[in-house]
Amino acid sequence: MAADSVNEQRLFPAARLREFTAAVFRHLGVPDADAGLAADVLAAADLRGIDSHGVARLHTYFDLLVAGRINPRPEVRVTRETASTATVDGDNGLGLVVGPKANEIAMDKADGAGTGWVAVSNTNHYGIAGYYPLRALERGLIGWAMTNSSPGVAPLWGAQRMLGTNPIAIAFPGKEEPPIVLDMATSAVAYGKIEIAHRAGKPIPKGWAVDREGGPTTDPRAMMDGGALLPLGSDREMGGHKGYGLGLMVDVLCAVLSGANWGPFAPPFAISQVLPSRSVGKGIGHFFGAMRIDAFRDPEEFKAQIDALVRTLRGTRPAPGTNGPLIPGDPEREAAAERTRLGIPLLPAVVADLLDISRRTGIAL
Repeated sequence: MAADSVNEQRLFPAARLREFTAAVFRHLGVPDADAGLAADVLAAADLRGIDSHGVARLHTYFDLLVAGRINPRPEVRVTRETASTATVDGDNGLGLVVGPKANEIAMDKADGAGTGWVAVSNTNHYGIAGYYPLRALERGLIGWAMTNSSPGVAPLWGAQRMLGTNPIAIAFPGKEEPPIVLDMATSAVAYGKIEIAHRAGKPIPKGWAVDREGGPTTDPRAMMDGGALLPLGSDREMGGHKGYGLGLMVDVLCAVLSGANWGPFAPPFAISQVLPSRSVGKGIGHFFGAMRIDAFRDPEEFKAQIDALVRTLRGTRPAPGTNGPLIPGDPEREAAAERTRLGIPLLPAVVADLLDISRRTGIAL
């Protein structure tokens, strides 16, 4: 481990963090294969620079499993299906386990029918949305993933938490160029970024959140204490109605379609948060899609066109003070290369959480 004197972060080898994470899940009764799967999802977030969804969340999963709020040994089952679709009941399992299994069902259906679409209920937080289309890329497929989540986002012109950050991810394979991998929240920012700013004692940018009265704030604590995140675009003039509409679409596909809890009735991820007044479904919901390219056109021709598209965009004249346009997935690829080489940087508060788990389980960090 090394210290970063500027950010007060410590660097941990990615493989060691993954081993620790898997061991913690096993300690809590999660079967070996599922524990490894869950650890892989969190490790992917840390490697790709999405610090809010990696081991920084491990203590929350730990608390929920200890409290019996998550089933460590779920029986994931298909409750309705056709050749290209399925509805899955996650048996209140870890989303880090239910999500990958449902994603596999979508990909298997795409292999047979050309496309596969799976709606999931009775599940929990599934990590980064981008993990799932990356698995589709490994099978030569176009992949989709979305999930709803506990309410933290105010609808446009609202001052109350009604929707989750409701991310969308989609990935397209290239031939020689890296794939296009979009992984985005439909809120102005993911809630985890608020947590990170609070832990670091830093303000948040204007346009990310409002306080409990609905007024704009740059104080992460003000958002956390009864405030709300804003939809992507923040206000009407900046396109906030579009982010709000996308978030609502995710809630319908993930929750209304699957039979999960939607909107303000989605159960919270943090154990300290109050449960909704009533339930309108089971757990939260996910939605996965997979598309076989040859069901639409020749795969090599498609990938060659993706390459041409990427190169054309990279050839755009740069805006002043920049190196030119990014392709979705560039920052995560760069982070993965650097962190594979140097290690995963963790804030002191995250290290303290991991050390607390270590102390309580006897698993060495």
